[in-house]
Amino acid sequence: MSENVVHLHKHTDPPAPDAAPTVLTVVPDTPPARPVPLWVRSGRAVKTAVTHETTRATVRAAARHSLYTLNGGRIVARRAWDGRTGARYERMIRAAEAAGNLEAAEEWEERLTRFRAARHHRRMDLLHSPVEAAKGVAVGAGMSIGVLVALGVVMALNTHHVGDVITPLSATIDFIALLIRIVHIVWGPALTIGPFLGLLALWSVGRKQQAAPAWALPANERSGEGEPITPSIVVKALRDLGVPALRNAIKEMGDAGASMLGPIRIAGCGVEVDVTLPSGVSTIEVQNRRRKLAENLTRHEHEVFITIPTAARTVRLWIADSGALDEPIGPSPLVTDDTLTADYAKGKAPWGQDLRGEAAALSLYQRHLLITGLSNQGKTAALRALALWLALDRTVEFRIADLKGAGDWAMFDGLATVLIQGPTDDHVIEATEMVEGGVEEMERRLTAPAGTDFPPLILLVDEAQVAFMCPVKDADKRPYGGSKATSRYFMAARKIHNQGRAVNVLLWQGTQDPTDQNLPKLVREGAHTRASLALGTESQARMALGDKAVDGGAAPNLLRPGLDKGTVVVASDGIAIPAGQSSITVRTHYIDTDTAAEVAERAKRMRDGVTTLHVIERGEEHDPLADILAVLGDAPRVLTADVLKRLTTLNQDAYGGWTPGDLKRVLEDVGAEPYKSDGRMVVGRDRVARALANRDTDGSASAAE
Repeated sequence: MSENVVHLHKHTDPPAPDAAPTVLTVVPDTPPARPVPLWVRSGRAVKTAVTHETTRATVRAAARHSLYTLNGGRIVARRAWDGRTGARYERMIRAAEAAGNLEAAEEWEERLTRFRAARHHRRMDLLHSPVEAAKGVAVGAGMSIGVLVALGVVMALNTHHVGDVITPLSATIDFIALLIRIVHIVWGPALTIGPFLGLLALWSVGRKQQAAPAWALPANERSGEGEPITPSIVVKALRDLGVPALRNAIKEMGDAGASMLGPIRIAGCGVEVDVTLPSGVSTIEVQNRRRKLAENLTRHEHEVFITIPTAARTVRLWIADSGALDEPIGPSPLVTDDTLTADYAKGKAPWGQDLRGEAAALSLYQRHLLITGLSNQGKTAALRALALWLALDRTVEFRIADLKGAGDWAMFDGLATVLIQGPTDDHVIEATEMVEGGVEEMERRLTAPAGTDFPPLILLVDEAQVAFMCPVKDADKRPYGGSKATSRYFMAARKIHNQGRAVNVLLWQGTQDPTDQNLPKLVREGAHTRASLALGTESQARMALGDKAVDGGAAPNLLRPGLDKGTVVVASDGIAIPAGQSSITVRTHYIDTDTAAEVAERAKRMRDGVTTLHVIERGEEHDPLADILAVLGDAPRVLTADVLKRLTTLNQDAYGGWTPGDLKRVLEDVGAEPYKSDGRMVVGRDRVARALANRDTDGSASAAE
């Protein structure tokens, strides 16, 4: 009988004879981590406990309340000492001497003499007071007993009981005994509780005065941001300003340092205080440390303004409420009041608000105007707001050259008799001829009979730096730009500045980033009203406003670019400037382009109709690439949206219907496609110029072939 063998496990193929043997690598187990020593774990636990926020808060609270009590006792002792001695008068004398005010020192010395004489008189009276007090007690006791006995006699006569004679006296004695028993009962607990009540009173004094280091104060008080301005805070900020003479003088004054300060007055969205500096401290030393002073006052730099009033050795500090200057101001009256009109001769343009929160209005009567600042700070909007108000006076004629050409002045089509919009050399030529036409009108008026009334003529050039920097020359080789006597634009502006005011021919200019090249000295100093938005340097501030205004505290270079848009520093006799100051800071109302168009429509309805001359007219033939390069101007890159606006202004018929896709298609065809910069699509001038040059070169080569 055969047996069947059943293999329960499948046989594997034997390894090939020439196969390499398998090598097994034995990796030993990772040795266990060494135990952390107990002293290390204990140290970590202690460090965690010590640095924990709860521990820090507990330590701060314990230190704070202990120091409140300790320093509260010191304050009470100081007050008691001041009340009993002449220490207060002596401190005031030292403060007056340190400040160089000898008259005040003599006055306080006289008060100290009177105080000492009165104190001596009181002490001499104390020598006789024990005898007088004993006599007073004896007389008082006798009279009291007599009154009580008399009262008892009256009671005895009424009740017919002889014993009632001593009843009032007996009742009084019993009442005194009762008081003694009450005092005996209360005296023990009072001795126990009394010290705690005294410590509580001292703690309350220290808490009210915040008599603890800053690190121990609560978080909301430790930051100090937004805390109200008090004399002690101002004096401490001045002491820590880093001026040795000022610091030493305040230390000598002690608690009397507040004598340097005038009254702290509410001034709009902040406070104002005059500081009389001690002898040996100049106002410029304080002005140059504006940022540090602001930080000492727990404010940002832009929230503290330093000006120089008429008083000698005095600075005027205006300190804003924390965050107040970051809040927007209300809309312009031009927007909210549809019935508002303008009067060139007697009225004032509602331009904005000053730092006090009061309305700031500017007179434009016979005043040339210059407004400057860095790019994109609201210069055009601020200038346009003045022109919109003046447009509500139907007698005023405007001739406008916008050398940016972004459509910011398009709403004056139908208001201005001349409207030039564009950044090219051709536009500069026409703007120059416009200003020269103003010179001719001025000369005609100057030769008119005496007493002739001349309507106002405003020649407005926005982005005037484009005109000054234009290199083009005319047929006689005279440059349109520049600052020499051969420059046509420069000389036309100078002539109007010299004589135009007398016959109501005025030049308004807006320019950016001023230099001696793009804003010549003679032209900027010919403006009666000079305003500046944020600038980069003090030298630019002097170009914009003049040395006198800057030396008096004007500092547009300290405005925050981008954050203080529309804020201008104004030097002009056409606006109300506080006494002793040479300039005023105004937060102008912002009127956007659409709203400006609505205001312009109101002005148009007031007039009989104005035919606007568009000096540069474009025919049907056009070169898109050349036009794109023209509207880019000197800027290295321009936003695609702005390029489209400028193209539309340049040639409405050709480019009015263009979309970003059309612009992109034209540029991509020549290899100058738009690209992203800071997350926004822009057109690069170098790319367009290179593409245009390559196209012209290729065209010339093809023609030659």
